[in-house]
Amino acid sequence: MEDALRAAEERLRAAGVPSPRVDAELLAAHLLGVSRGRLRSMALIGAPAPEGLDALVDERARRVPLQHLTGAASFRRIELSVGPGVFIPRPETESVAQLVIDRAGTLAAPRIVDLGTGSGAIAASVADEVPGAEVYAVELSDLAIAWARANLEPYGVRLVQGDLATALPEENGTFDIVVSNPPYIPADAVPTEPEVAEHDPQMALYGGGADGLRLPRAAAASAARLLRAGGYFVMEHAEVQAPWVAAFLAEAGVWADVTTHQDLGGRDRATSAVLGQLRVDGTSTSEADVADTASGGGR
Repeated sequence: MEDALRAAEERLRAAGVPSPRVDAELLAAHLLGVSRGRLRSMALIGAPAPEGLDALVDERARRVPLQHLTGAASFRRIELSVGPGVFIPRPETESVAQLVIDRAGTLAAPRIVDLGTGSGAIAASVADEVPGAEVYAVELSDLAIAWARANLEPYGVRLVQGDLATALPEENGTFDIVVSNPPYIPADAVPTEPEVAEHDPQMALYGGGADGLRLPRAAAASAARLLRAGGYFVMEHAEVQAPWVAAFLAEAGVWADVTTHQDLGGRDRATSAVLGQLRVDGTSTSEADVADTASGGGR
């Protein structure tokens, strides 16, 4: 086993895989149906390498994503089914989910919607960690929604196929929290990692326009439509986009408390805001009402 793992590590390192030893161990553990810790113990006692390891290592060396080979991606407390056609959730998005979970924890029976759910990572985590929450998820892609359906069904999330720009018009003004991790890569900013450029679906990557912000702007507009007054919106974006996102939210005239949030690596990767006095449907609310609802007051 150890000799096979070392050979796999060297093969993956030569191919430019960022974490060759970890990936070699995870592939072997996947084939054996054991944890990575158990695999290490087996290697120490001289257990044989699993059949099929060389073939999987060859695929990984061609920069096929590890998660496509194992069929799974870990996200917070859950494991998601993933594969071709769906964006693989990233660790930085766990911080975005945490912002939603923290906010939802201050509310009684919150209604939450995830716009552009992809694999369902955020929606599933929120439903898992916020008992009593009513969670919706919206996804446009036929391929991604198949993965999301499998991931969200165990958590009771209501999955809706639709465009994040126009979704759920019958639910306008009824949500406490809207979260989105929309596509946001600028059109000319082609990712350098082969796993992303060649395997993540393009409709999950590119946000539209030279700055990549067409879809993030659409997500923000939908959030303003879907939230009740005092409702909370949080959206992931690229680090360099943080000042632009904060600026267009402030300029919209309906958001208060616009705040930039850092991920665990200290990068500006999300922005939140509270829907203020003037709603997009033209109705208004007093400052007292906004303060009350924003701090967890009932619907």
